[in-house]
Amino acid sequence: MASFSIIVLLYLSVTVTIFSLLTAEQQNQQPIILQLKHSVSGAQFTSPHHLLKSSSTRSAARHSRHTGRQVSLPLSPGSDYTLSFSLGSKPSQTLSVYMDTGSDVVWFPCSPFECILCDGKYKPGTLSPLNVSSSTLVPCKSRACSTAHSSLSSSDLCAIANCPLASIETSDCAKFSCPPFYYAYGDGSLVARLHRESLTMASDSGNPLILHNFTFGCAHSALGEPIGVAGFGRGFLSLPAQLANFSPELGNQFSYCLNSHSFDTNKIRQPSPLILGRAAEKQRDLGTYNEGKIVYTPMLDNPKYPYFYSVGLEAVTVGTRRIPAGEELKRVDRHGNGGMVVDSGTTFTMLPPELLKSVVTELNRRVGRIFKRVSEVEEGTGLSPCYYMGSIGNASLIVPSLAFHFVGNSTVVLPKRNYFYEFLDGGDGVGKGRKVGCLMLMNGGDEAENGGGPGATLGNYQQQGFEVVYDLENRRVGFARRRCALLWNGISHG
Repeated sequence: MASFSIIVLLYLSVTVTIFSLLTAEQQNQQPIILQLKHSVSGAQFTSPHHLLKSSSTRSAARHSRHTGRQVSLPLSPGSDYTLSFSLGSKPSQTLSVYMDTGSDVVWFPCSPFECILCDGKYKPGTLSPLNVSSSTLVPCKSRACSTAHSSLSSSDLCAIANCPLASIETSDCAKFSCPPFYYAYGDGSLVARLHRESLTMASDSGNPLILHNFTFGCAHSALGEPIGVAGFGRGFLSLPAQLANFSPELGNQFSYCLNSHSFDTNKIRQPSPLILGRAAEKQRDLGTYNEGKIVYTPMLDNPKYPYFYSVGLEAVTVGTRRIPAGEELKRVDRHGNGGMVVDSGTTFTMLPPELLKSVVTELNRRVGRIFKRVSEVEEGTGLSPCYYMGSIGNASLIVPSLAFHFVGNSTVVLPKRNYFYEFLDGGDGVGKGRKVGCLMLMNGGDEAENGGGPGATLGNYQQQGFEVVYDLENRRVGFARRRCALLWNGISHG
């Protein structure tokens, strides 16, 4: 699940503001508002090239993981969002984890914790692995255990856990815990065991959200993943799914609105709301933060990757030219190939090469006839095409508009800053460098190259300035232009 005093894009630290206490019996819950804030580290990125290269490399790695391709590790940190939780009560322990709509497991690093190839991914002394001595292990014969191990039956899992055959046959393996499971991302992996504990999201108002017997993975070793992940995908173990077990009103819909920052350090610190539950659309659509009504596109089921939020992409319009998407982007086949994944954990949007080539050709027809391509910047950032924008006044006006057309007659027109990034290349960092502009869409490879899987990924950089609504009950994803900082103020104080 984004001037260059912005050497900095890094993890969003999440401060949680909650307005009601959750119990299983409560009905008609008001939405819970979580305040997302960026946590910026100037030591991580030393130049615009470094920042953009890191984000583009991680975007490619995430998409590669979706399609099954192998990537080289380690990777530098990129544009991520984190959410804060407390676990247990004697005493409680607070941890920050990535929010990720592209995965379906919640896991935390647990003491003792070893992170392989994690140098440079966190500030020294900031890791605080969870102490799980008092939490409850999940038994081998449980739906949670079978889900974590994907295809193995409860009997197989209990046999691995050394439950005696007689006990397996009589379903008497409650004392035998679920075996460790392996989980992989595009930029890392982990081995964890399932635990249960009370999970709390603290509230400034004093009314916490408490989920009792919350199931999570406890990892003592990870590769390239120094902090945990809160999976918001469609799986049984995801945070929304577990929240829905306590309160369907809260768990059947969530949305977020990422502030437009363009890697500007001042904007990157502004709060962005994450909303759990169904906020009134009338309230959202009529507020001063509204810049358009929500347009929805249906979710597509993916039999191979059931936790993905896949949607159908019909076309991309650049300027006045509508470029049809391939049939593979409009639907997902029975092998799990095709469609576009909406992913909060990927920075830049990934498109198939033929579609991207058509987009670039049209962009170059408008921009390339006036401004010179700059290959050294393309090599240094991993983005293409890039141009020297020169000294022409309002040069960005030459850049054509861009819109995505989704299945269901849903059109999303991107602000220019969401797909064409302008910055100073070289110079002394004060303003003597040359102005450069780069397209922020990337080549995701074709089906033959990837070996199947999703055809495209919609990254979080292109989601900036939109409220993205995941309506699980009605199986649809919505988009609406918003002034996200005002949306936070309007909903949290409205």
